[in-house]
Amino acid sequence: MENLSLTGLLKRAASDFPTRRALSVSGKFDLTHARLHELVDHAASLLLAAGISPGDVVALTFPNTVEFVVAFLAVIRCRATAAPLNSAYTAEEFEFSISDSEAKLLITPKEGNKSAEAAASKLGIPHVTATLRDGESELSLSSTSDVTAESTSVAGIVNDPSDVALFLHTSGTTSRPKGVPLTQLNLASSVRNIVSVYRLTESDSTVMVLPLFHVHGLIAGLLSSLSAGAAVTLPSAGRFSASTFWSDMRAYSATWYTAVPTIHQIILDRHLTRPEPAYPELRFIRSCSASLAPSVMARLEESFGAPVLEAYAMTEASHQMSSNPLPEDGGHKPGSVGKPLGQEMAVLDVNGVPQREGLSGEVCIRGPNVTKGYKNNPEANKSAFSLGWFHTGDIGFFDSDGYLHLVGRIKELINRGGEKISPIEVDAVLLSHPDIGQAVAFGVPDDKYGEEINCAIIPREGSHIDEEAVLQCCKKNLAAFKVPKKVFITDSLPRTATGKIQRRVVAEHFLAQISTAKVPKFGA
Repeated sequence: MENLSLTGLLKRAASDFPTRRALSVSGKFDLTHARLHELVDHAASLLLAAGISPGDVVALTFPNTVEFVVAFLAVIRCRATAAPLNSAYTAEEFEFSISDSEAKLLITPKEGNKSAEAAASKLGIPHVTATLRDGESELSLSSTSDVTAESTSVAGIVNDPSDVALFLHTSGTTSRPKGVPLTQLNLASSVRNIVSVYRLTESDSTVMVLPLFHVHGLIAGLLSSLSAGAAVTLPSAGRFSASTFWSDMRAYSATWYTAVPTIHQIILDRHLTRPEPAYPELRFIRSCSASLAPSVMARLEESFGAPVLEAYAMTEASHQMSSNPLPEDGGHKPGSVGKPLGQEMAVLDVNGVPQREGLSGEVCIRGPNVTKGYKNNPEANKSAFSLGWFHTGDIGFFDSDGYLHLVGRIKELINRGGEKISPIEVDAVLLSHPDIGQAVAFGVPDDKYGEEINCAIIPREGSHIDEEAVLQCCKKNLAAFKVPKKVFITDSLPRTATGKIQRRVVAEHFLAQISTAKVPKFGA
């Protein structure tokens, strides 16, 4: 039963590795696995005392702090559902997320969050703050400080694999965000897959780079580490900082880290301009949540002396669906997201027929890590769950070694006069130019071809590149119909809170700057 629930996996880690470091706040204090387990059970008892019942949803909005980790795990421990929210949301965004999740309580840091509190107040939902002064203290909740843990012990509560433990929203690339409920079994399955493919053990250590309100950081970085008996360090600022990243990695003997390509680029750029005196010896570097250009992978490996393993993930799959393996397990391929692990994966045509190697189709999955369906959204469920598979909306193909290669999102493929263009392929060519730091290709409406390809680039720091040089690079490496017809040179690109680039948003952003352009209408 322990293997079938996230809380079971964490309980076993606390039993197997009680004195090993589990969680650190950089430069402040450390918690062992046993101590973290005690803190979580105590905080869970406070939530029970506050009236939280099994099945209730609790919204949490924090930076990457120890209070968030303890409160999040405590919510799950008392068989409630945790709904982590981006603390940078507007009041309207908080209102949508809290309302859609049907949260019964909002928890924030001691300093609060005015936008979240305004939304909770409007919805009539109580708000409490969580504080943990140091490693010897207990977590306190502002409205339950006079309640003793013994009066509402969680000792008798058994977490069931079917309990909905986590509620998140998709990033809403083509429509309003969809609510994704994930069970204890979903999370445990994903965590076990991640621990297995990267061979995580109690000897591993990582520094948290990504926000914990998103599956990438939460599941791949935090929960997989804790379940393996490994250690996680939270930056003292509560978020990623390029200036402290490597000092934290060295101080806490990190063996790996996981990030989105944007963060990898920031780390690389700092290495080029302000290199560290020494870098830790890493087992691997993981990249996920967006396509990593082979040229960027090569620079990372050359700079930091570790294999870069690209993975493929979705919220609906409790994060990881496939990954490139470690060198000792077969090695990795630039441009591929590796092999599926712990679930079934197929590439299907429009009739649901599996495609042979080399032929593209929609990537579909099924397995114990996959959500049973979107919340209150029968239309989305009907299109996403059919023929016995969850349809990812991504186009890809398997090579002769069984490695998956992604071509792009179905709705992001550029259809230029009947020729389908993969924006990922164009991105990779752009990023191979030494003077281009970041790049994104996207489709725009065109009277003649239906769609035409444009791109936006950010020059590498200290370099100068013009549109002609960009186009020459593309003409040298791409068929003529794939070469962008316009290049936007900029110093920033619109992104999601987790660093993802959404091509639809980028297209709207740049075309809106051209008064004569017809701004595209992208809908569901």
